[in-house]
Amino acid sequence: MFRPQKFSLPPLRHSLSARLLLLTIVFVMLAEILIYAPSVANFRITWLTDRLASADLAILALEAAPDETLSVDLKSELLSRVDAFAIVLTRPDRRLLLYTQPPPPVEITVDLRESSLIGGIGDAFAALTRRGDGVMRVIGRSQQNPTMIVEVVLNEAQLRAEMFAYSRNILLLSIIISLFTATLLYLALQWLMVRPMRRITEGITEFSRDPQNAATGVKPTSRDDEIGVAQSVLVEMQNDLRASLKQQERLAALGSAVSKINHDLRGILSTAVLMSDRLSALDSPEVKRISGPLIQSIDRAINLCTQTLNFVRDEGPELHRGRFRLTELIDEVAADLSVLDEGQAAVNSVAPAFANQIPSEVVVEADRDQLYRVFANLTRNASQVGAHAISIKLAADAQDEKFLLVDVSDDGPGMVKTAREGLFKAFAGSARKGGTGLGLVIVRDVMRAHGGEIELLSSDDTGTVFRLRLPRAD
Repeated sequence: MFRPQKFSLPPLRHSLSARLLLLTIVFVMLAEILIYAPSVANFRITWLTDRLASADLAILALEAAPDETLSVDLKSELLSRVDAFAIVLTRPDRRLLLYTQPPPPVEITVDLRESSLIGGIGDAFAALTRRGDGVMRVIGRSQQNPTMIVEVVLNEAQLRAEMFAYSRNILLLSIIISLFTATLLYLALQWLMVRPMRRITEGITEFSRDPQNAATGVKPTSRDDEIGVAQSVLVEMQNDLRASLKQQERLAALGSAVSKINHDLRGILSTAVLMSDRLSALDSPEVKRISGPLIQSIDRAINLCTQTLNFVRDEGPELHRGRFRLTELIDEVAADLSVLDEGQAAVNSVAPAFANQIPSEVVVEADRDQLYRVFANLTRNASQVGAHAISIKLAADAQDEKFLLVDVSDDGPGMVKTAREGLFKAFAGSARKGGTGLGLVIVRDVMRAHGGEIELLSSDDTGTVFRLRLPRAD
């Protein structure tokens, strides 16, 4: 018996929501890192460009002064506004220099006229990793006149400090953006996915604990997205499983009832066997002709009681294989079918014409009684729905080296749509009113137990054709 395990939803720190929140923060930070590299490179270029622009304006004072001479204090004031050691303006005709004392030796040269994105990113990270007060020479075009070149000698330590400050601001802004984005995404996912999934999980857990309670399980929803489709499919699966469990309960009850009456029924049938033996002892040709099939029918009825009980218990048929001619078995099925039609009110006024077209040389290795049930069930079904002709023959349109293909056909009215849809399903695939559909289920089980199969080739108003696939005898 199925005993569902007791499941409980995980705590918040192990929940899907917490993982989504953490992953969102990590992904946003990774995106910010990818954005940070070109951003800090652009900040460095902008900072150096501003210094060149300030230097360009500062040296204009030198150009406007009489004889291009300025006092030391004024030069110091102009250089301090640019935070530079020296400024050089190269014109087509001459050069202007602004400094108070010779600058220290230059360690790094940056030419903004040849800057690129990839190179700028590398130079930016190189500037961040260097230590000390390195002297940097920056070269660029004058904003006042592109034909003039401006050079400025700076202390790189100030640039590095500005870049670190910018990086701290970027980091703080990235954390704020990641937390804000993660919170919004968390709330959106919580509303769109996590909460519905938790409800689905709770419903599945409740259903597993008590599947027959209609109040438990996943509830229907009006959502039309993927989660809504999943909920609808789960609801349909729940209903099908409940119906299946209810049917299994009925089959279990049937099995219990059959097991209780099996002993008494076998005793009744044993008495019938004794009476049949006494009849066969009478010196009457007619009695002897009837007693043989009667005894065989009673023996099959006894076996049928046991096999029906095995079917209810979901046990496969027990096979006792032997070699025999298939045509002889078909003749026996035809004879028993004619006796059955004569002894009860059939659909037809006369027994259907039976055509046994199996060649006499065809020998099979199978359980004779079980294979008898296969052909008896198929032919009896055809007779009960009103077939006038039944034919059993080897398949002419298919050749198979491993399987013996046998077609069982009739000219009956065919199977209705509901019967075809519920084919080989107990209590669902009957072609006549009041039928149980167990006959075809038993046929399929017997065929599969032999390593074969049965399939419906066609069924319409011209008749029905079943194909049996039996492994060929060695």
